[in-house]
Amino acid sequence: MFKTDRMFFRFKLYGFLKNLRFFEPFILLIFTGNGLTFLQIGVLYSVRDLSNNILEIPTGVFADSFGRRKAMVLAFSSYILSFLVFFFFADFYIYILAMILFALGEAFRSGTHKALILEHLKLNGLLDQKVSYYGRTRAASQLGSAINSLIAAGLLFFTGNYRAMFLVSILPYVVDLINVATYPKILDGELVRFKRGAIWAQTKATLKDFGGIFLDRNAMRPILNSAGFSAIFKTAKDYLQPILEAFALAWPVLYLVEMDDVKRTSLVVGVVYFFIYLLTSYASRNSDRFSGRFASLAAAINITFLIGSIFLFVAGVASWQNLAMISILVFLGFYVIQNLRKPMNVSFISDQISHRVMASGLSVEAQFTTLLVVVFAPALGYIADQAGVGLGLVVFGVGSLLFYLLVRVKEPQARGERIIR
Repeated sequence: MFKTDRMFFRFKLYGFLKNLRFFEPFILLIFTGNGLTFLQIGVLYSVRDLSNNILEIPTGVFADSFGRRKAMVLAFSSYILSFLVFFFFADFYIYILAMILFALGEAFRSGTHKALILEHLKLNGLLDQKVSYYGRTRAASQLGSAINSLIAAGLLFFTGNYRAMFLVSILPYVVDLINVATYPKILDGELVRFKRGAIWAQTKATLKDFGGIFLDRNAMRPILNSAGFSAIFKTAKDYLQPILEAFALAWPVLYLVEMDDVKRTSLVVGVVYFFIYLLTSYASRNSDRFSGRFASLAAAINITFLIGSIFLFVAGVASWQNLAMISILVFLGFYVIQNLRKPMNVSFISDQISHRVMASGLSVEAQFTTLLVVVFAPALGYIADQAGVGLGLVVFGVGSLLFYLLVRVKEPQARGERIIR
C-alpha cells in the first residue's frame, strides 16, 4: 500500500511550481515580438542546450560536495536571474547571457531533486515504493504544465504584455526556492569532500564510460535514433506558436467578441497547450500499451519515427498553404508521438546495454541530443527566415525522414553477442 508523508506533498509542490513557467507557451512569440529573427532564436536554443551540457559535471560535483539543497537554491536563483534579464532587456546578445543563466539553473537542478527523493525513501525504508513515488510526483509536474498554460493565457489576456510573463514567473520560483531550501538537512546525504581536480577526474571517468558505449554499434543506433528524434522535436516544437497566432488572427469566430490581437492569441495558445499537456500525459502513461500493438519494440520505434517526421512535414505543408487548423492538429500528433517514444526508447536502449553502464548510455543519448539541437535549431531558424515557417518545417520534415534512414533500429541481438557487459 502506498504511504504518504509530509515530504511527499513538498516533493509534489516542487514539481507543480517548477513547471509554472508562464512564458513557455509564448516564448517564440516573445522573441519575435522583440525583433529577433528565427536564426537568432535558434542560436539562443543552441546556447542554452550546449551550456547545460557543459555545466552538468561541475554542478554535479558541487551538489555532491556542498549539498543538494544548496545546489537547488542556486538552481532557482539562476532561473530567477535569467527571468529578470529577459524581462528588463530586449537584446539578442544580452539574451545569450540569460540563456546561460537558465542553463546553469537546469544543470544544478537536473538529477539533484531525484537524488533528494531517493535519499528520503532510503532513510524511511520506502525504496520499494520508488516507482509509485516518482510517478505521483511527476503527475504533479504534468498538472503544473497544464495549469501553467491556462494561467499564462489569462495573464496575457488581461495584461496584454508578453514579457510580463517572465516577471510573473518569478513568484512561483521564489516559493519553490523557499520550499527546497527548507528541506531537512539530512537529505543532503553523505557529502563528498571537494578535492582539486575533482571536476577533471569526473570528466575523464565520464569520457571513459562514453568510449565504451561508442564501441557498440548495436547500442549506438538506438541511442542515435532516440537522440535524433528528441533533437528534431526540441527544435521544431515551439514553431507551433506562430501557427497558433496566425490561426487566432484569422479565425472569424474570435471576431464575434471585441478584443485585440494579443487577447485572441492568448485564448487560442492557452487552450491548445492545455490540451497538449493532457494528451502527452495520457500518451506517456500508455506508451507500453501502444508499443504492444506492434510486432516488436523495434518496429514501434521505427514506425513512430516515420510518423513523427511525416506529421512535421504535413504540418509544414498545411501552414505553407494557410491551412492553420490542419497544421495545429498534426502538430498535436507530433507532441503525442514524442511522448509515446520516450519510454519506448529507454526500454529499447536498456535491452542493448548492460545495467552497469546504463547511466552512461543515457548520458551519451543526452549529449547527442544537445549536439544535434546545436546544429538543427539555427538551420531551421535560417530556413524559416528565408522561406517562412511553413516551408521551413517542410524542409525539416524531409530532413528528418532522411535522418531516419541512418538510425533505423533493428531487432536486439542475443545478450551474449553484445560488446558492452
